[in-house]
Amino acid sequence: MVPTVLLAQNENSLSVKVNGEEFSAKPRKVKMRHYAYLTSNTTKPETMLRVWLADFKGNSITESGTYLVVNADNPPSKKEMKAEELVEKYEGYAAIRYVVETKSPRMSYHVGDSQNNNETIEVKNTGDGFIELTFNVELAGTHWKEKNAATIVGGVGRFQSKLEDKALSKATGFDWNIDPEGNGYKKLKETDTIELSNGKMIVKID
Repeated sequence: MVPTVLLAQNENSLSVKVNGEEFSAKPRKVKMRHYAYLTSNTTKPETMLRVWLADFKGNSITESGTYLVVNADNPPSKKEMKAEELVEKYEGYAAIRYVVETKSPRMSYHVGDSQNNNETIEVKNTGDGFIELTFNVELAGTHWKEKNAATIVGGVGRFQSKLEDKALSKATGFDWNIDPEGNGYKKLKETDTIELSNGKMIVKID
């Protein structure tokens, strides 16, 4: 007999077009102290799509409603919230980060972050322990490359560590240290946009 928890995980799903290309994965809820997020990842190439949902005080919530998509590092100020009556219009905030490895093993990445573009995510709490998200969002794209100093100083040890992290991602189903920011990588000058369209995520949260 398959354990109930595994059956629940198997029912989790994500389907979305990334710049017109289909991407699918098995999302999960991850809780860290007072925060929680929904994350999906695959291993070839290593790819992560992560969604945070929070109320306007920054507390994690998964209630049904419309969530305003924001830039996680620079959300609307209290003055903007009041002027635009955001608390009355929306259930809370949503933020998205997309990361894909563009050169293996973890030599370079393409990263996308949600912005303050008046976009929204629809959340439906089905009442049976699952939530369903639907979205169409444009992310600000940046490109990251491993710093020469990190490669040289880290040497074989850094290379081995990256392989071990990749193996953990594959074995556990969680994106293990995939985010390049603050991890020995530099942001390049090149920027672009990453279109997420026809997005639908179903995740067991209870």
